[in-house]
Amino acid sequence: MITIKVLIENRKPDNRNNLETEHGLALHIEHKNQRILFDTGASEAFGRNAQKLGIDIDQVDMAIISHHHYDHGGGLPFFLENNVKSKVYLGKQPSGDVLFKAWAGLLKKHIGLNKQVFAKYPDRFLFLNDMAEIAPDIFIITNICNKYKRPKGNNKLLIQKNGVLRPDKFEHEIIVVLKDKEELVVLTGCSHNGILNMIETVTHNFPNIPIKAVVGGFHLAGIPIEHLMPESRQEIEEIGYQLLKYPIKKVYTGHCTGLKSYKILKRVMGNKLEYITTGAFIDI
Repeated sequence: MITIKVLIENRKPDNRNNLETEHGLALHIEHKNQRILFDTGASEAFGRNAQKLGIDIDQVDMAIISHHHYDHGGGLPFFLENNVKSKVYLGKQPSGDVLFKAWAGLLKKHIGLNKQVFAKYPDRFLFLNDMAEIAPDIFIITNICNKYKRPKGNNKLLIQKNGVLRPDKFEHEIIVVLKDKEELVVLTGCSHNGILNMIETVTHNFPNIPIKAVVGGFHLAGIPIEHLMPESRQEIEEIGYQLLKYPIKKVYTGHCTGLKSYKILKRVMGNKLEYITTGAFIDI
């Protein structure tokens, strides 16, 4: 069994007023005697929530950052200060500064990871260029296929190098796959490459192995206005129908999926889909 505790997410249930929320994602995972931190949210709030949920950050064995955005790695300084042993695994570094740009360029914001943390803790980070098994039955996939369309919300996410802006191709995004007996659990972070491309990539690398659960965001909400959807209702419905074609038992989503898109997917996918919130415990 794999146990997942949601340390930070955009929302929390009404009965968990003691927990903090923010635009971010952080999961604590127990799998085969390994304690894994998957993403750290946007700040140290995940650490305060962890303490309230009875989780010792200093006992985490490894950390994995799904991609180089602040809302998934903004809590790294807190983690590295409070955990002196574990390595942090990431995809390869972006080739320039990671930016969000909207409203005809009137809003331009740096959304990448804090570069000072890499300089301060150079021995703690491992950047992966190829698929790797980082511990028994814990895999990181770095190369994601492009069979399906990517989220339209990506068009506001750019890389700037030497003053030149270009689209972020999200080569720094990774997929985490946990193997549990003869089934898989897939962690997707934000799915900037597209959730369908990520699942297709997993099934290509692990043929004929069913997926027990998928956990993560799908980047279907408008940023920074979450109730807006870059995709149409029909496009989101089609994502749901395509997901149902894969050998997936359960999907847990939240964060950048957005409530509006979630409700559309829920009507298509029914009880195969659930929304995760801060403080949730999932036994898979």
